[in-house]
Amino acid sequence: MRLVHRRGPPDDLSPEERTVATEIEIADSFVSRARGLMFRRSIPDDYALVFQFDTPDDQDLHMVFVPFPIDAVWLVGTEVTAVKRLRPWIGLGRGTADTIIELPAGAAEDIEPGDTIELVDE
Repeated sequence: MRLVHRRGPPDDLSPEERTVATEIEIADSFVSRARGLMFRRSIPDDYALVFQFDTPDDQDLHMVFVPFPIDAVWLVGTEVTAVKRLRPWIGLGRGTADTIIELPAGAAEDIEPGDTIELVDE
């Protein structure tokens, strides 16, 4: 599985495409969602932690007990609604999403609202 970023709207016929991450972890239980990246010392450069929710809603992130910066991406469907760099320990983020993706700091540098991101099975 890999996480693919495409620049521009979903109806773009020839979008630029790049793989953002190949080491994907899905936070699919109450415990894994609550823990997120807390208590980890670092994450690999090609890593993504994906949180999936049933319906789009306001979703919050915090960086309590996360000692390194991350990039967070909020999605509705496959469309990016917000992107934010979160600082270690004190970072907070909020956006409307049915999916949130946490990436190493810098991995979302060229991702903008309106772009698309999707998980691709290989």
